[in-house]
Amino acid sequence: MKRKDLVKHLTDNGCVLVREGGKYSVFQNPATQQETPVTRHPEMENYAARKICKQLGIPPIG
Repeated sequence: MKRKDLVKHLTDNGCVLVREGGKYSVFQNPATQQETPVTRHPEMENYAARKICKQLGIPPIG
């Protein structure tokens, strides 16, 4: 999965970028106050994207 597709899915579901790190961008779901890091690699595995969605409490990307 492409990182840009995941980031678009996160923002479309109300998540916001909290901060940028060296290897990760940290996104937060303001509704649940949950945060999770998202790798800055251009490609990631589908299971990793689903795990990020689950940690933020939003529907899985399909």
